[in-house]
Amino acid sequence: MAMEITQFLLAAQSADAKVRTEAEARLRQFQEQNMPVFLLSLSVELSNDDKPVESRRLAGIVLKNSLDAKDAIRKEQLVQQWMAIEISIKSQIKDSLLRTLGSSVPEARHTAAQVIAKIASIEIPRKQWPELIGSLLNNMTQQDKPAALKQATLEALGYVCEEISHQDLVQDEVNAVLTAVVQGMNLAEHGPEVRLAATKALYNALEFAQTNFENEMERNYIMKVVCDTAMSKEVEIRQAAFECLVAIASAYYEVLEPYMQTLFQLTSNAVKGDEETVALQAIEFWSSICDEEIELQEFESPESGDSGPPHSGFIEKALPSLVPLLLETLLKQEEDQDQDDTIWNISMAGGTCLGLVARTVGDAIVPLVMPFVESNILKQDWRCREAATYAFGSILEGPTVEKLSPLVQAGLDFLLNTMKDGNNHVKDTTAWTLSRIFELLHSPASGFSIISPENLKRVVGVLLESIKDAPNVAEKVCGAIYYLVQGYDDAGPSASLLSPYLTDIISCLISTADRTDGGDSKLRSSAYETLNEVVRCSNIAETSSVIAQLLPVIMNKLGQTMDIQIVSSDDREKQGDLQASLCGVLQVIIQKLSSTDETKTIILQAADQIMLLFLKVFGCRSSTVHEEAMLAIGALAYATGSQFEKYMPEFYKYLEMGLQNFEEYQVCGITVGVVGDICRALDDKVLPYCDGIMGLLLKDLASSELHRSVKPPIFSCFGDIALAIGEHFEKYVPYALPMMQGAAEICAKMETADEEMVDYGNQLRRSIFEAYSGILQGFKTVKPDVMLPYAQHLLKFIELVSRDNQRDESVTKAAVAVMGDLADALGSNIKLLLKDCLFYDEFLCECLRSDDEQLKETAGWTQGMIQRVMVL
Repeated sequence: MAMEITQFLLAAQSADAKVRTEAEARLRQFQEQNMPVFLLSLSVELSNDDKPVESRRLAGIVLKNSLDAKDAIRKEQLVQQWMAIEISIKSQIKDSLLRTLGSSVPEARHTAAQVIAKIASIEIPRKQWPELIGSLLNNMTQQDKPAALKQATLEALGYVCEEISHQDLVQDEVNAVLTAVVQGMNLAEHGPEVRLAATKALYNALEFAQTNFENEMERNYIMKVVCDTAMSKEVEIRQAAFECLVAIASAYYEVLEPYMQTLFQLTSNAVKGDEETVALQAIEFWSSICDEEIELQEFESPESGDSGPPHSGFIEKALPSLVPLLLETLLKQEEDQDQDDTIWNISMAGGTCLGLVARTVGDAIVPLVMPFVESNILKQDWRCREAATYAFGSILEGPTVEKLSPLVQAGLDFLLNTMKDGNNHVKDTTAWTLSRIFELLHSPASGFSIISPENLKRVVGVLLESIKDAPNVAEKVCGAIYYLVQGYDDAGPSASLLSPYLTDIISCLISTADRTDGGDSKLRSSAYETLNEVVRCSNIAETSSVIAQLLPVIMNKLGQTMDIQIVSSDDREKQGDLQASLCGVLQVIIQKLSSTDETKTIILQAADQIMLLFLKVFGCRSSTVHEEAMLAIGALAYATGSQFEKYMPEFYKYLEMGLQNFEEYQVCGITVGVVGDICRALDDKVLPYCDGIMGLLLKDLASSELHRSVKPPIFSCFGDIALAIGEHFEKYVPYALPMMQGAAEICAKMETADEEMVDYGNQLRRSIFEAYSGILQGFKTVKPDVMLPYAQHLLKFIELVSRDNQRDESVTKAAVAVMGDLADALGSNIKLLLKDCLFYDEFLCECLRSDDEQLKETAGWTQGMIQRVMVL
């Protein structure tokens, strides 16, 4: 097959589609018939320098894709597949790959390094392939080995460190890897290719170096090598060294003190005069230091009163030199950076870092930045005016309101005038700065706002004029309006101040959304997002007629989207995006108008037409629309209550489609939420659909393909269904309860070191408790005994959770509530079980001591329920 696989690999890249398809089919056939030999053939192809580069390239790609995948379920299947291959074949594959590191073809070496790391990611955590690190280090320690082999070996070491966890290597291995990598960076011994690979490998190995960084001598040596490498004559190597320094700033902040003088010098020189790729990393170093200090300030308060910040205060010490350095970068804008939000250059990085510095040191930054603002804001050169505005906007978060307030009061009028500047960049940055001012210094609800009733008219006037400007400026103005209206949300009497301007704001936003000069649809979606916020934050008592008039306008626009000519997939995407935005607006209007009895009738009267539109939208079939339309239907169900029943026969098929949509799991998750909304709206009228819904929900839970994030909402949904249909839930108990018990047992075994898993565990536990609560309440007055066989398991689960200090507040509330529901529903039937339970007194006392009023109230109720059972 060796000869043939070369031909098939070449043919699979043919320009002739027929030849290509045939070759792909033959490769697939070989793979299915004998996977181990197929992988071995690929590794032999990759390692053979006599074979064509093209066939070797594809062999490497196929080999890599046979070991790893982005999708977690597929990845697990590939891992199991590799583990099942017999050891002798796996050894031959690994030997081939290690040999390929010495290939004369750079691409083959590079691919082999990647594939070695993929195998290492499977085997090293399982304590297999113990000789790998030794084999790789051997390539580095022997003097006569060629540079190309050393470079590929360092690359492999770097990739292996990236793939595995620092717990997977013993300290001796870590020491040996670090020694090899740091020696590989040595200028005297190695050429640039080897040094670059070594520096990149060090970046990936830093996570393993905890013990080495605790040892002063080793730390000094590593830091000296990295700092020397940051001055190499090759740009790429300098960049890689600065990337290491950024990683060191995050991982080893607490030991950096002795090196900060040198690091300031290095980064300062790079920012002032190096290539942009290097300068960006030098700025990133200071951003990382800020991140560390901000985090320490937020999470650690000094032990003894005001003994200074809970960190080394590097930013504060560097402030007099660091701020001028960053301000200089702001003047290095690119001509067209205002047209593209994805551009990341030295002026953007400098402004971002300046913002982080402001958050780190607060008031101290203001006197260092304001002279720069004042001396540049009126200059002829647009770069100076834009940089001054950007600097001002960047320092608005961090300093106190007392410090900023007089400056912003004095500067607001100037900024409003600047929205008429002749330069697009300047207007763009000014609009962004205004949105920051409104976001951070305009909060009438908390008693402070930079905007007074006197200047509100001018502010709104300028914004509505500027929204007609170039698309990039208009988009930033949408942001400014968004935060302006958000400030008036829940602001009591102040909320009325905005009401007179609402009609003009809404009509300007709709005109903006209709603009055709926006290129991509970013301006349109910004306009609609802002419109949503305007509706959400409006004072319903004063603005119901304006919002009622908006409803048919948006419905009409949604209706028109059905007539868009669809010729290409691009057209389909544009139609989908527009429908998604309009469904989003309708959802907010439905929620707003149904929030008071006086205005709810508007929704009830329009409900038939609204639902018809949503059903038509589903007919267009696009996942984003499916999400937004589903959410809007959830809001409509809530608003119409039992009247929603008449829509179910038509809507049910789309509900089924949503619950079966494993691919776009967000759609599935939202649909599960909508099932809950419908249960609350229809109560027992949902019964005719419950067999179908429960069948799909149970199938979803059993599926290994569905993303795990959808599973907690499904359990909560069981509770919603049980509450709605009461005793009729009995027939689902034998299927639903074992699922809930199984999930509870999974929670007990979950990994607690992984933050993501802890969050997921909390969601899962809360949802299991919510399911039990709903089911217990559903059976309470009719058939409580149905739940008796499950009571002991539930109590054990509550006990387990009560002993876990990583549970969050919402889990505690749900656990306390379900304990009360259990006592309330089952009464004296569980008296003996509760007698044997010793944990609940302590648990309830802990909750009764909480600062959370709601938790205290629930715990008090549960205590009462249990006491009632115990005296029966």
